[in-house]
Amino acid sequence: MTDVIVIDAGSAGSVITRRLLDAGAEVTLLEAGGSDVDPSIQDLGRLGELWGGPNDWNYFTTPQRNAFDRRIHWPRGRVLGGSHSLNASIYVRGAHGDYDRWVREGATGWSWDEVLPVFRRIEHFDGGASEYRGEAGLLDVTTDYPHNPVFEALHDAAVAAGVPANPDYNGATIEGVSWMQLNLRDGERFSSYRAYLRPVQDDPRLTLRTGAWVHRLLFDGGRVTGVEVEIDGTLERLHADEVVLAAGALDSPRVLLHSGIGPAGHLRDVGIDVVVDRSGVGENLHDHLLVPFLVQLDRAWPERQVNEPVAQVHSFTTFREGSDVPDTQPIYFDVPMIAPDGVDLANVLTLQAGLVRPESRGTFRLASADPRERPLMDPNILDEQADVESLRRSMAQIIDIAGQSPLAEAWGARIVFPTPDALDDASLDRHMREWVTTYHHQVGTCRMGTDDGAVVDPTTFRVHGVDGLRVADASIMPSVPSGNTNAPSILIGERASDAIIADGAFGRDA
Repeated sequence: MTDVIVIDAGSAGSVITRRLLDAGAEVTLLEAGGSDVDPSIQDLGRLGELWGGPNDWNYFTTPQRNAFDRRIHWPRGRVLGGSHSLNASIYVRGAHGDYDRWVREGATGWSWDEVLPVFRRIEHFDGGASEYRGEAGLLDVTTDYPHNPVFEALHDAAVAAGVPANPDYNGATIEGVSWMQLNLRDGERFSSYRAYLRPVQDDPRLTLRTGAWVHRLLFDGGRVTGVEVEIDGTLERLHADEVVLAAGALDSPRVLLHSGIGPAGHLRDVGIDVVVDRSGVGENLHDHLLVPFLVQLDRAWPERQVNEPVAQVHSFTTFREGSDVPDTQPIYFDVPMIAPDGVDLANVLTLQAGLVRPESRGTFRLASADPRERPLMDPNILDEQADVESLRRSMAQIIDIAGQSPLAEAWGARIVFPTPDALDDASLDRHMREWVTTYHHQVGTCRMGTDDGAVVDPTTFRVHGVDGLRVADASIMPSVPSGNTNAPSILIGERASDAIIADGAFGRDA
């Protein structure tokens, strides 16, 4: 029997596994997907090839009533590295106020001052160490990649529209327009798996099993003792002193619910015996949102270099009155991210309005007791008017940026979708609901805190009411940070490792 079973080798799971190995623990790591050998994973210029492919769980939401009943695609990584092997590899810690808000929401010990040293420990930043930045960590963070001149124009257009230039959005403030900081090494994606786990993959204390899809947890009384896992079509039972669930905001609640941990009424409705009644499991589901605009240039830009990222510039702006963190994060791509009928896609950029402080909340539920049946994921997007208002302001900012001289005059930029005669308020509201999509940042379904609705203890990462089980991934975030969620997920992996090591009796063979 192993010391610890870690479920999923994603952004948090890879970190936890590495840190436990370093502490002398024996670890069994279970990853539902396979190796990250697909060349489109390593080349950020081929990002779009990954979504809907064999390394994607290919999830879809339930029909969204505020978006013309569309089912929104939620790509999630089913591969070593998890969604860090599928995303744009953008490294954003979030605003300082995001973490102070977590404390107000019940996550004791998660203030900005308390998490900053861990963020500095994580990173190997090519800009050097400072009050805010670290350079001795395992994860490369860089702005040293080929800069497309179109992104130079986008950056300058944002400044011309009144967005301040910010040389380091992971430093003193997040506000402004910036060149993205990416997880790259030698021009290729450098996921948390590659940074943390791959260098120690041959450690004799590590048992790594790929193609291992966990169905449910095993119990002895009120204690979790292992997992039931499907490997190559065969169900196996594996045991450990502790289990760490790091499967993300969509699969961690799935495993808990199929194990009988969750709202008693829902579990009974789908025919699952209740082991622990935790009303918060599957609640609080929310996500960042994007609304795309297509902008056509009257001339082509230089041919893409190998491994040149398709997204290089983004910005953060606070429109919401009284907020101490941004509610919008527009992001820009030098490829068409959508293909509407009848639109010429030659020389087209995608400028996306972005909502990063959503107030709308939804639910994660099981469709049945069968683990193979897809769950019911309803983020209830645009349910709160504040979210609609933030997206309206972000869309207006996108239109303003597209019309600024560095784009409109130097490159002949013009918005082609929505069409120029459909930029009035009513038409833009319809465009929002017809085309709103995910920013790929789902969180919150196993919220940490100490109240009755919380699922996970914010200090120990243990599931309330269950022994031998911890959860450590984006599912425990009380609210989504105002930025991409990969860096905060790695933060969670580091802090969970600290907690487990502090409690454990590891190191007997170290």
